Amino acid sequence: MGFWFIFPISVSLVSFTGTWAVYGLAFSNNHVCSLSDWTGVNYCRGNYSVGCCLAPTISSSGTYEPENSLFSATINAGSFLFLLFCVFHHAHIIEKHTCHLLRSKSALIFGLLATIGAFAAGNCNPGDLIILHYLGAGVSFVCICFYTCLLTSLTGYCVLTGYERVLYPLRITLTVTQTIATLCYTVLFPQNEYFYVHLSAIFEWILSINLELFELSYTVEFCFFSSFMISNLLDKREEEKPLMMLVP
Repeated sequence: MGFWFIFPISVSLVSFTGTWAVYGLAFSNNHVCSLSDWTGVNYCRGNYSVGCCLAPTISSSGTYEPENSLFSATINAGSFLFLLFCVFHHAHIIEKHTCHLLRSKSALIFGLLATIGAFAAGNCNPGDLIILHYLGAGVSFVCICFYTCLLTSLTGYCVLTGYERVLYPLRITLTVTQTIATLCYTVLFPQNEYFYVHLSAIFEWILSINLELFELSYTVEFCFFSSFMISNLLDKREEEKPLMMLVP
């Protein structure tokens, strides 16, 4: 078994501690409004951006110095670990259930796109490169929805741990929550009224926490993971190699 079970825990903790540390730093510097304040008295509107606070979204928390550096570092580290998470899970499916290889490859593609989107969002400051930032964030949110759906379906089809009777309904719940929160965030974010903008920020935090819980649920799978499974991504399995007929 080794210590592979620590990996999904690390993926979740890096994102959780990093994003909340960024928010705490931004709030202490009066750069973002409080998540508990629904009045919007000091909310920045129009061109008014001095002596006011931004909506407490994850992105806006990383707009100004000094928290923007921590924001970029957190998103970059989280994106890289999430990419490894996608690759390792795919390797596990290759080893145990090659009959679902296509579904796993599709999930891997969405995971890769989500990583690219998150990387773009983390390195394009929303205060300077707003279009690229929100384009990357949008791609990431949508692809994560598809990724969680595909991984949940794989939980229903593939027996990797023997605990699927518990994990499958749990992941269905998390996937439905992820989808609903994404839709609500997408609808509410473009609104002008502060109540809806603040509500969209709440849904964005729900998206982040829900994904972290989804990743944590794979601690069970990684208890059954081993290093040699990674070699499946580099070498063709024996049954996949073309048969060659030797001509005497």
